[in-house]
Amino acid sequence: MILIIDFGSQFNQLIARRVRECNVYCQVDAPNVATLDYIKELKPEGIILSGGPCSIYDENSPVVDSGIFDLGIPVLGICYGMQFMVKTLGGEVKRSEKREYGFAELQIKEPCQIFSGIDSPTQCWMSHGDSISDLPEGFVTTGSTDNTPYAAAADPARKFYGLQFHPEVEHSLKGRDMLANFLFDICGCEKKWTMENFIKSSVAEIKATVGDKKVILGLSGGVDSTVAAALIHRAIGRNLTCIFVDNGLMRLNEREKLEESLTGKLDLNIKFVDASERFLSALDGVTDPEKKRKLIGNIFIDVFEDEAAKVEDAEFLAQGTLYPDVIESQSVFGGASDVIKSHHNVGGLPEDMKLKLVEPLKYLFKDEVRALGEEMDLDSELVWRQPFPGPGLGIRVLGEITKRRLDILRKADAIVVEEIKKAGFYKKVWQSFAVLLPIKSVGVMGDQRTYDYTIAMRAVTSKDAMTADWAHLPHDLLARISNRIINEVNGVNRMVYDITSKPPGTIEWE
Repeated sequence: MILIIDFGSQFNQLIARRVRECNVYCQVDAPNVATLDYIKELKPEGIILSGGPCSIYDENSPVVDSGIFDLGIPVLGICYGMQFMVKTLGGEVKRSEKREYGFAELQIKEPCQIFSGIDSPTQCWMSHGDSISDLPEGFVTTGSTDNTPYAAAADPARKFYGLQFHPEVEHSLKGRDMLANFLFDICGCEKKWTMENFIKSSVAEIKATVGDKKVILGLSGGVDSTVAAALIHRAIGRNLTCIFVDNGLMRLNEREKLEESLTGKLDLNIKFVDASERFLSALDGVTDPEKKRKLIGNIFIDVFEDEAAKVEDAEFLAQGTLYPDVIESQSVFGGASDVIKSHHNVGGLPEDMKLKLVEPLKYLFKDEVRALGEEMDLDSELVWRQPFPGPGLGIRVLGEITKRRLDILRKADAIVVEEIKKAGFYKKVWQSFAVLLPIKSVGVMGDQRTYDYTIAMRAVTSKDAMTADWAHLPHDLLARISNRIINEVNGVNRMVYDITSKPPGTIEWE
C-alpha cells in the first residue's frame, strides 16, 4: 500500500485515484495523523507527499515529522511536497521571481527510474510560487523547464524523488506513467487492489464487527447506499434491515423499480415507508428552496428514527459514506482542502441514536463503488444510476410543490432519461434531468391557444460535481426530447435547454 500525506492539495483525491487505477491500494492522511508510530504500524511500500496551497515559509505551513526520511521507505514529493523534502533534508527553497502556472515543457536531464520509458521533452502542469534554489546532498537534477531549473530531482540511493509539477493531472501527459514507475519500479508494489479482493476482506470485516447483531441502513436507491446494502447483506443476510422512505418526491415508478430489483433479485430485507402525505402536507405553500430542503431533511430524520426504533436489538447503523467524505473531514486545514461544495450523507442522523456506525465503502471512490457493484452482479440500472438529490423532485419543481406539478415533472423527466439512454449518453454525462419552471407561456397546439408550463432540461458533464460543464448534446436528440415532452405531457407547451456551467451556476436549480 501507499501512504499519501495531504498537505492541503486540491488534487489530493486525484493522486489517490491515480494510484488506485494502477490496482495499488493507498490512503490519504493529514500530517498530524501520519506520525512516525502510525507509519511504522501501517508499513507502506512508499510515501507520497502531496502539493498544497501554502508557501513553505508561511507561519502555519503544514509539516510532517522529518523522521519519515529515516524509515528506509521510498518517498515521492509533489510540488509543495518536493519543497518540504528538499528544505528538510538541507536544500534551499526561495520565492520565484516569476510564478509558474499552467502548461510547461519538461526537459529530462538525467535518466532515472521515475522517467523510465518517457521521452524528453514531455508536457507537464505547473502550479507553484516558490522554487528550489539548491538541492540537498545526494540529490541530482533530473528535469527542468524554462522557468524552473529544478523541476525534478532525485536521490536514487535513498529512493527519494521530487516533482515540482503535478503528475496526477491530465495535463501532465506522461504523469500516470511516472506514478506507475514510482509504484512498481521504485516501491516494488504489486497489483493486488481489486474489487474481488475488496469483497472478500470487507465481508470478513463486517462479520467480525457485527457478529449476530442487527444493522439498519437508510436506503435511498442511489448507487452508494444500494452497493453498501448488497455488501452488508452478503456478510450478515437478513440481519440487515433497510429502510426506504417514500417522500412523495421520487421519480416515475421509482419505488416499484427498487422493490423489484432489490427485494426480488437480492432478497434484501426492506421496509418501504410511505410518508408522502406527511412530506407534501408540510411542503404545502412553501416556495423558498432552503426552507424546502430543511423541511424535507428534518421530516426524513423523524420518519427514519420512528422506523428504526421498531427494529428490535439493532446495534449498528450502516451508511454509504465514500472516501472523499473521509479525506475532507480530516484535511490538514480541518475541512475540505480547497473545495467549493461540501458532501452530505443521506440522513444527517442525530448522534443520540446511540448506534455504532458501519461504513463499508468509506475507503472507496465513486468509480470504485460502481466497479464493486458490477463485481457483485448488481443490476446495471442501479450501478450506473446518475446522482439524485436528497430532497428529490422537491428542488426540481421550482416554486410551490403540488401533486399535479410533480406528476408533470415525473413524466417529462422520464422522457429525458429514456431518450438520453437510447442515444447512448447516459453513462457519458454526470446528470441529465428535467426541471419544472414556475412560469407559463402562450403556445399553439392543434388550432388552439395554450397557456402552459415550461420544462427546462439540464445535462452536465463532470468528474466530481465540484465543477461541471453543460453537455453539448446533438441538436436532433434535444429536438426529439422536446417534441416528445410537448406532445406527451399534458400541461407543458415549451422546453428550454440550460447551457450554464458550474460555476457560475449550480447543477441543480434550487
